[in-house]
Amino acid sequence: MTEFSDLGLSPTTLQAVADTGYTTATPIQAQAIPVALAGQDVLGIAQTGTGKTAAFTLPMVDRLASGRAKARMPRALVIAPTRELADQVAASFEKYAKGTKLSWALLIGGVSFGDQEKKLDRGVDVLIATPGRLLDHFERGKLLMTGVQMMVVDEADRMLDMGFIPDIERIFKLTPPKKQTLFFSATMPPEITRLTKQFLKDPVRIEVARPATTNANISQFLVRVPSSDPKAKRLALRALIEKAGIETGIVFCNRKTEVDIVAKSLKVHGFDAAPIHGDLDQTQRMKTLADFRSGALKILVASDVAARGLDIPAVSHVFNYDVPHHADDYVHRIGRTGRAGRSGITYMLVTPADDKGFDKVVKLIGSTPDEEKLELDYSNAVTVKREGDRDRKRGGRDRGERGERPARGRSRRSEEVAAEAPVETVEAQVPDVVEERPTRERKPRREREREPKAAAPAEAERPARFERPERPERPVRGVQPIRDRDDDDRRVVGFGSDIPAFLARPPRGTGKTSTKG
Repeated sequence: MTEFSDLGLSPTTLQAVADTGYTTATPIQAQAIPVALAGQDVLGIAQTGTGKTAAFTLPMVDRLASGRAKARMPRALVIAPTRELADQVAASFEKYAKGTKLSWALLIGGVSFGDQEKKLDRGVDVLIATPGRLLDHFERGKLLMTGVQMMVVDEADRMLDMGFIPDIERIFKLTPPKKQTLFFSATMPPEITRLTKQFLKDPVRIEVARPATTNANISQFLVRVPSSDPKAKRLALRALIEKAGIETGIVFCNRKTEVDIVAKSLKVHGFDAAPIHGDLDQTQRMKTLADFRSGALKILVASDVAARGLDIPAVSHVFNYDVPHHADDYVHRIGRTGRAGRSGITYMLVTPADDKGFDKVVKLIGSTPDEEKLELDYSNAVTVKREGDRDRKRGGRDRGERGERPARGRSRRSEEVAAEAPVETVEAQVPDVVEERPTRERKPRREREREPKAAAPAEAERPARFERPERPERPVRGVQPIRDRDDDDRRVVGFGSDIPAFLARPPRGTGKTSTKG
């Protein structure tokens, strides 16, 4: 076990760490802090919940202690993928830098541009931001990144999942080439490896755990749900919450709409739950997280916006309502529990439609979670389809079985009614005598072409049904009608004898006739 006092931190920073109650550094902190204090680039790979935030915040505070910030020119830059994670980094920096004169600003979406611009105009030492809002300020001309001495990219693999890699590349190019870069991630996909080779200079690779591994303090369980019906899954979730007797827990869903539905269902059944996802207002998201951290909220129903980097030590249970689309997300989700040496319990609901995604998770973590069985009656929770009903594709028709299409001109409903009606009734609807229509014999095409065509009717024989009475021409406003040239009295004569004086003047010049050409 390594003490913080052995890592080379200043007395002021050590006092701030001691005030938080921590004395022993985690493996990623023990290896990354001395290298960062020496000014070298760091490539840190560690599973979630191992203290990566303090691994770059503490050396940043020490290295920036001497110096002064300029207006709109931050000295250090921290990039985080989500608003919640950026807010958490800002809280950590405020906690560890309280004994210094360092200033910081948080640039995230959902907050007024004006308040953020005021802080930038005063000058900040550390800028903590999400990629989108950072570039928005730069394009407005409110920010210059030419003075950045230290840059941190946190949760880089999450940046890849959210499509921020082009923005990260642009931010790297806007900062000076001579700077210290600290790059932290829980996994290292090929795209992230390419990024580190392009922008990091001889980084010290620190890997304290195999990528995409789970914490040994977390007990993992799976629950088989026999139906993919959402009602059955919600029934199993409620039974698990009641059986576990949780203190605080997080329920993860794949879709934002599912987050709202599950949270509302839990509320209706008497559970203290609230949703959080990217479509909610930022003020509401921050209030929900604050209530969950303080214990005022017991269950947080979240999308993957809360799966990365959030440090809430008191989370006792994590429920995967949906098997994640990407197997890596499973590691980050269950990493919200079992933090700081505590133990945690996780459950994952697996339906028959989730077998493929579940196999990927098992392959990634290298083990199969223990199965937890629930004695539930799913018959009342599953929507039973009536006999003859079939799933319809969006915009399509219910065609029934192959080869049994309804006859043209008759609906399926009319055929069903006719099939159920007695034979006498059906026969009574058919008239005894059917009037036969005269058939018209049609000659072959060759004979029709040989026959002479009938002559067109004479002009006098044609009906005058379409003849219209002549209408007098309407004069156009502002235009005089053209008079008949034979009418001498009204004939247009132009100027007549009244020639303007300027036309009678000789042209300017010597008056001599040119003899050239």
